[in-house]
Amino acid sequence: MALPDKEIYTEDDYYNLPATVRAELIDGKIYYLAAPSRIHQKISSELYTFINNYIKSKGGACEAYYAPFAVKLWENRNTIVEPDISVICDAGKLTDKGCTGAPDWIIEIISPSNPGDDYVRKLNLYMDAGVWEYWIVDPRTESILVYCLEQTNFQVEKYTFNDKIKAGIYNDLYIDFAELDF
Repeated sequence: MALPDKEIYTEDDYYNLPATVRAELIDGKIYYLAAPSRIHQKISSELYTFINNYIKSKGGACEAYYAPFAVKLWENRNTIVEPDISVICDAGKLTDKGCTGAPDWIIEIISPSNPGDDYVRKLNLYMDAGVWEYWIVDPRTESILVYCLEQTNFQVEKYTFNDKIKAGIYNDLYIDFAELDF
């Protein structure tokens, strides 16, 4: 069930959507999300499991979450996104509804129906919000773009599904995409 047409939607509108409706609220506009593909879910599951197991093994303060998980990037801006994977290292950002403030690390897996959302819209949102590390995983091209925030801009490195990639938020976390099962 979609919301009635409005110029600007609010956080209340977002949280009043039926539980069966997946959407994001970006600058007061609702963007409905299609169900993810099987490969999208497989990649998300593999990455989340690897990252979560690593965090648990280190006893670290960070916590990993997978979509749907609401991330309210700013307190005073009608923007709530649902990254595929979010890693939050400041427990003060976690709420009963999700996360308020920028996660330390976000991973988005490209969906064929809306690649521009992750490559453009969310890239700019995450940079503006101060997300320290942002990965874009594209199953179609078997590539990964790793963006790391340097002061106010992202620096980018490109990898493939054959590469071993170091996660910037930990000194010894490497994800070998060639060893993941997807």
